[in-house]
Amino acid sequence: MARLQMRAAAALAAFVSASALAAGVDPGITVYAAGDIARCAYPDPAYSVAAETAATVAAGLAQDPRAVVLALGDLTYPVGAAKEFSDCYAPTWGRFKDRTWPAPGNHEYYTPGAKPYFAYWGARAGRGYYSFELGTWHVISLDSNLAPAQHAAQLDWLRADLARHPARCTLAYWHHPLYSSGGHGSVPKMRDAWKLLYDAGAELVLSGHDHDYERFAPQDADGRLDAARGIRQFVVGTGGAYPTPFLLTVAHSEVRDSNRTGVLRLQLYAGGYGWEFVESTRLSSFGVAPPDRGSAACH
Repeated sequence: MARLQMRAAAALAAFVSASALAAGVDPGITVYAAGDIARCAYPDPAYSVAAETAATVAAGLAQDPRAVVLALGDLTYPVGAAKEFSDCYAPTWGRFKDRTWPAPGNHEYYTPGAKPYFAYWGARAGRGYYSFELGTWHVISLDSNLAPAQHAAQLDWLRADLARHPARCTLAYWHHPLYSSGGHGSVPKMRDAWKLLYDAGAELVLSGHDHDYERFAPQDADGRLDAARGIRQFVVGTGGAYPTPFLLTVAHSEVRDSNRTGVLRLQLYAGGYGWEFVESTRLSSFGVAPPDRGSAACH
């Protein structure tokens, strides 16, 4: 495990340098993101996969005091209970709670009202949705679990939030992916939110739910390719839950990987972004391609 963590830290340092070079004088803001994290299936959470991904994130945070973490829902298993947060999440990803911005998943809501989730995060959880600034980027966390009336209120809030923050570069995240080739498949619940983000010129959407890594080409809310104005989606359900296989490949899926656990590392700088999947464990080395990486400009 130590060798993997050292390798991950070296990769993070190299990516920092590459991203800073690509951005010129702007080093950008570093973001680590994953969902589907802490399974309470181990007598000692130190031996869980969540502990391994947490070590990868902690190594990166130690190098950059401005870096932050996005937790993409299903933070604990199986039911989002208070004991799961205290006994499984807190000893692993809870190590950097003060640098984490969460979104709730469906497992949080297996306990009515996701009350332990909201109690654990306090004011940082907002109403289940909120926004904040990272450098020149506007970042929005949404709740993909809401009943119709609550979801309508969230959409009203999102519309107003986007109007108040007309940033060139915008990132949004929630738990259930609009597009996915994984076992759960595409979840249409957030199509209206995607449309609002698309109309506002957003760049990125991050989700979890399926326990794999997948990157899509930029698309609109109806699954049409749009290289000029489309939103690029990443599914990053690789934070510690058991991996699940891909089933039917969805259109415009560019990269799929269910052989690794780890985190997505983003470098957000003025006018663009870079990405790299940073591996924490290798489940199978045979025939596995190198981790995904790339960069793009904002619209």
